[in-house]
Amino acid sequence: MMSKNKGKILGVTVLSSTVLLSGCGLFGAETKKKIDPPKSMTVVDKDVSKETTAKEKAQAENTVKTELYLVDKNGYVVPQTLALPKTTSVAKQALEYLVANGPVDEMLPNDFKAVLPEDTDLTVDVKEGVATVNFSKEFKNYEPKDEMKILQSVTWTLTQFNNVKSVKLKMNGHPLTEMPVNGTPISENLSRASGINFDTKDVVDITNTKPMTVYYIGGEEGAYYYVPVTRRVNNSEKDNYAAVVNELIKGPNDQSLVSQFMSDVKLLEAPKYEDGKVTLNFNENIFGSFEEKEISQSLLDALVLSLTEQQGVEKVAIQVNGKAELKNDKGKKLSEPVTRPEKVNTGSF
Repeated sequence: MMSKNKGKILGVTVLSSTVLLSGCGLFGAETKKKIDPPKSMTVVDKDVSKETTAKEKAQAENTVKTELYLVDKNGYVVPQTLALPKTTSVAKQALEYLVANGPVDEMLPNDFKAVLPEDTDLTVDVKEGVATVNFSKEFKNYEPKDEMKILQSVTWTLTQFNNVKSVKLKMNGHPLTEMPVNGTPISENLSRASGINFDTKDVVDITNTKPMTVYYIGGEEGAYYYVPVTRRVNNSEKDNYAAVVNELIKGPNDQSLVSQFMSDVKLLEAPKYEDGKVTLNFNENIFGSFEEKEISQSLLDALVLSLTEQQGVEKVAIQVNGKAELKNDKGKKLSEPVTRPEKVNTGSF
């Protein structure tokens, strides 16, 4: 079983298999947080460095990078990529690492927690794109406030795999049509289209809207990460790609999150889609505060992560005033479209 984006070749070095947040100029003037450049460097002894490299190589051979959707201190369900032991049952293992006080405990990033109740046993059966999860009776031992977080964590963790498009839940062999504690309805086939970390602030008529998932930045200095948030967009908005960009420009409603996009960033024309590629033409404000007219790496990351949540989008090409000869804040030329990284939030910041 492979991750959804395994096998994609990055079109540019802007995005590696990890999602990196630049330590210099990450946030513009309108954002609420700032990352300072490193104040010092550490020189590592060559022999120690070689030993570390050997250990890392051995670990890579015996583990597989897996996204676990865990809950941060602000209550957001966030992907964290961890190295789990290699197994033939990757879907089952991923969920087992969502169980509180289980094997994930020693691996949890700071201020994160697992969502499934302690001692929960489970099985996972994948057929024709549907992963059916059968939980033991311990599954119902959770706090009512965690009900939606559990649904989102299980669904998004399982749908990272290529052969899982949707999820069904059971408990003690009986299909669940609603969650066992607070009665949250469960759709017949849970999928990413159901959304995550819902933001419905200022939405008056939710029935006249559609979900749109975008990525903002959460965490704190030294430990930033990307947070998927599902906003509601009016049904009258026909261009989903433009809607994604507009939601990034608007920024999050919660002050614990930030967006790299300044409020004066604008699309100069409608996005163009062809063969899995979306082309965006921005005004010069996309450069933010960079004097060298560079585009922030983290802005690119958030943009690509958000747009590739849209069905059929595999890569994003950026233009400014119709010109494609650009570079990011690391000085790398954006000569090719940018594709989604294989894994999100790897812990390398």
